[in-house]
Amino acid sequence: MSRLLAITLLLAAASSAGAQIAQDSLPEGLRGVDFVQRLGNDLPLHAHFTDATGTRRPLGDHFGERPVMLALVYYECPMLCNLVLNGVIRSLRAVEFDAGETFDVVVVSFDPRESWELAAAKRDAYVESYGREGSGSGWHFLTGDEAEIARLTEAVGFSSVYDEETGEFAHSAGIVLTTPEGRISRYFYGIEFPPRDLRLGLIEAADSKIGNLIDQVLLFCFHYDPATGKYTLATLNAIRTGGVLTVAALAFFILTALRRERTPVAEA
Repeated sequence: MSRLLAITLLLAAASSAGAQIAQDSLPEGLRGVDFVQRLGNDLPLHAHFTDATGTRRPLGDHFGERPVMLALVYYECPMLCNLVLNGVIRSLRAVEFDAGETFDVVVVSFDPRESWELAAAKRDAYVESYGREGSGSGWHFLTGDEAEIARLTEAVGFSSVYDEETGEFAHSAGIVLTTPEGRISRYFYGIEFPPRDLRLGLIEAADSKIGNLIDQVLLFCFHYDPATGKYTLATLNAIRTGGVLTVAALAFFILTALRRERTPVAEA
């Protein structure tokens, strides 16, 4: 196993656990690989990237209406980036929200050497794999130059290291959810993303403008833990919710019983 492959697997495992890699534990040439949470940061929406049609436009053109799921990858990555995107697809298939209608997916290559044609091929493959009819407008695969990529990765807290020997990048794994306005809302680390967590994250990123009553109850009972990048049970809120539901059920039972007592019995 190559050195870079071993480190990549280590970074993927640590990302899945929501852990930060200690920089002094990495080989000297790979120090600097990180994915630091910068919740509340604004993305550089004025930075220009090239989309899958070869059109160069501001990043903000892909924001504004819906929450956005952002993935930083490079398209010729031999392993980890594909695992991240495949994990996104698997999870989104289990979420009833549709890309292009309820949220958008923006995938940006952090390798400035990659072409928009390569991005277009990746986009077509993943839209087909997603399998939701009419969802193609919600998937945006972008490329950019070094300066613009640096602005985006700095805002997100993402850093990678290029290995001259292998021609590959060492990097962490994960995705970022943002508000429609491009403000960072949530981080999810690793290559597997629980559908419930993604759903709740999208609802929060949309400022609760999507979802249903059950989702609102779940958001009250669960809270996002930045340390793990997951939603965990908020015990006190869950107890409060359970108490309210119990009182409501008891009140319904009493009212139903009283209504039955007041209803005259028809004579035979």
